[in-house]
Order: sequence, then structure tokens, then C-alpha cells
Amino acid sequence: MLNVDFWQGRYDSQNTPWDLGKASPHLSALLQRAPDWLQPGKTAVVGCGRGHDAALFAQAGFPTVGFDYAPSAIAEAKALYGEMVDFQQANLFELADPASPWAGQFDYWIEHTCFCAILQEERPAYACSALNLLKPNGLLIGVFWEHADPDGPPFSTPEAQWHEAFDAHFEVVSVEAGQPAGGRQGLERLVVLRRTREV
Repeated sequence: MLNVDFWQGRYDSQNTPWDLGKASPHLSALLQRAPDWLQPGKTAVVGCGRGHDAALFAQAGFPTVGFDYAPSAIAEAKALYGEMVDFQQANLFELADPASPWAGQFDYWIEHTCFCAILQEERPAYACSALNLLKPNGLLIGVFWEHADPDGPPFSTPEAQWHEAFDAHFEVVSVEAGQPAGGRQGLERLVVLRRTREV
């Protein structure tokens, strides 16, 4: 696992190429479309970084908590959007603990460039954290990045790998190419999954 010092160092050095300086175009377009299944509800944005995606959902009327591992990310997010979002410094893998105060509290788990930042062998643990935080029938909305680079982070998130991580406890609601962002044209997928089973 990439530890907190790694991510803290990236923010301290401002080496954060994943940060678009705004919310994900995929997520912005989703909220603009306003599908029937996307109604305001309590929302967790994981790997929230400087908080752009968390602020997007908060502005749309979703009570939102942003989680990130790096204290500097949380400090910057609070400075930008602290009046509208509850930001919490946390290791997302610890959120899988059923004793977590966040367990079962969320209607939505939102992520953009978080799943791709963890090692492939850690992805089932990521899925368990999402399962633990979401209410029954809660939705995981993820922007997954499928690229050909063997190195990382970001690590590629091809369809077979996210199916392997999530299929035991989630069902697919939709998968779409969505809106391109930066140099990721044609490589990102907006994936919506519904929590169906207990661990």
C-alpha cells in the first residue's frame, strides 16, 4: 500500500497531475443529466483530494463528506470548500471496519482517480470499504481509468479488474464512456454499481 507519507509528499510538492482544478467532467455531466436514480442523499467522496468533486455534489444538494489520506489534501480542501463539505482525513481501507462511525451512513460512494491509485491486490479491500459505508441499495459511482501504461500510480483499471473487485457485492447499473478529461480521452469509464449483498 502507498502510505500516507507518499501522498502527503505529492501534495506538499504540488505534484498532483490528476487534479483537474475542477470537478470531473463525467460527474458534472451526470448531475446535469439528473437521471431518476440520482436523488440527493448522503454522499461520500473518497480520495477527494482538494475537494472539487465533493463540492460539486454539495452544491447540488447532496450532504457530502470528503475523505482523503493526505493531511495536506484535506487542509487544502477545507480552505477551498470547507463551508459546504465535511472533510475527513482517513485511510479508506480502515472504513471497511463495521465499527467505523461511518458504517452504513451513505447513499452514494463517489470516486474519481482513487480506485486507479491503489494496487490491484488492494482492490477487493477497497470494495469492502464501499460495501461497509453504503446503505442497502446504495450506489457506487466511479470514474475508472483504463490505460496501457504498466506502471503507476495511476494503475490501469480495465473492466475485468473492476468486475473482479466488485461483482460479489454489487450489480452494474450502467457503464459509459462519459466526458473526456485532460489527456484521458477515450480511456475513462463512468461506472455505476448498486450494493446488493453483505460481506
